[in-house]
Amino acid sequence: MRLGPRHTVATPDLEQTVGAILDRRLLRDRAAPIAVAFSGGGDSLALLLTASAWAAAAGRRLLVLTVAHRLNPASAGWTRDCAAVAARLGARFNALAWEGRKPAAGLPAAARSARHALLADTAREAGARAILMGHTADDIAEARRMRATGSTTPEPREWAPSPAWPQGREVFLLRPLLTVRRQQIRAWLHARGESWIEDPANADLTYARSRARKALAGGATDDALVSISPEDGVEIRVLAGSCRADGATGDLLVPRLAFREATADARRRLVSIACLCAGGNDRPPRGRQIDHVAARLLADASFIATLAGARIEADPHQVRIRREPGEVARGGLAPLRLAAGATGVWDGRFEVSAQRAIEVVARPGATLPAVVREDGGFDDLDARPLAHDRLLAACGRIACEPV
Repeated sequence: MRLGPRHTVATPDLEQTVGAILDRRLLRDRAAPIAVAFSGGGDSLALLLTASAWAAAAGRRLLVLTVAHRLNPASAGWTRDCAAVAARLGARFNALAWEGRKPAAGLPAAARSARHALLADTAREAGARAILMGHTADDIAEARRMRATGSTTPEPREWAPSPAWPQGREVFLLRPLLTVRRQQIRAWLHARGESWIEDPANADLTYARSRARKALAGGATDDALVSISPEDGVEIRVLAGSCRADGATGDLLVPRLAFREATADARRRLVSIACLCAGGNDRPPRGRQIDHVAARLLADASFIATLAGARIEADPHQVRIRREPGEVARGGLAPLRLAAGATGVWDGRFEVSAQRAIEVVARPGATLPAVVREDGGFDDLDARPLAHDRLLAACGRIACEPV
């Protein structure tokens, strides 16, 4: 690792800052590990050191996860450096790699998606339900700058479900450094005599993130230091609380009155999230389509609409959001083959555990899963619907580590 330049900024008490957030979001004395995404950079190193101190006091184990994107010849050496830090702290270490060909366009977004999928899959298989990530106040400012220039980069949140689907089901991301500046972190590391990796890609102006970082260099990011108020998002949490699941179908049911009483932003957001979850997709619907459906929900008239693979059936009293049956005709609801003992997700909506080798398909004339028999018939399937739990997580109804 290469030691970064010295700074003269005040050194914060990072262990106290991080520890208070981990106490609020995580549970103590559990057998399940806590995953830490560790790149070897300064931000993730500070996160790992502070998390290690908290875990030792809380009786928790850490699982250190490093993703090699295979984009730099030095990545193998960086992974070895990360493994050495984990070993020094007595933490379990997993090296993950983004295999296969890399896209010529949209590389940062593709790398981010691959990284989230690898982290979520590995964490979930290890029993971890939280992944700690080292985003800082500067990352918030950079994301805002990028969006101002046309990017769709999301703003990091302290606590949010993993964006990888279905790999990230029941896995949450925790970012306890969002109120801390990058310079403060470097000062804290220097005070401890630590060194870290400096990835040259961070200075490559080919990438929007690097351009935003350069534009903000030396400038104030006070807007990024404002912590999220407990009131933020309360409207969408209330509206999501009125939603329930319809038994084994997994359909989402929301009282029509709840939509009419909600704020415009909460109504719009719930339509988007509910369609995403009910449709089993990993990409939300487009803005104009959301606005059109959200506006129609204000009236009493019954209507049917389709959005992002979901079907919205509204009568004067209730709104049902479910998988669009027409997806079968369009080649959707693809079969899922599972070996004995394997678990998988069919159509992004149902988790299936196989006691024997099976093929899961859509039951004829429906959007529910069934097992194909040897004679060509279909058997019912005991599958766990995921849409409602996914919606609650996305709307902030789950505020801490699941048990």
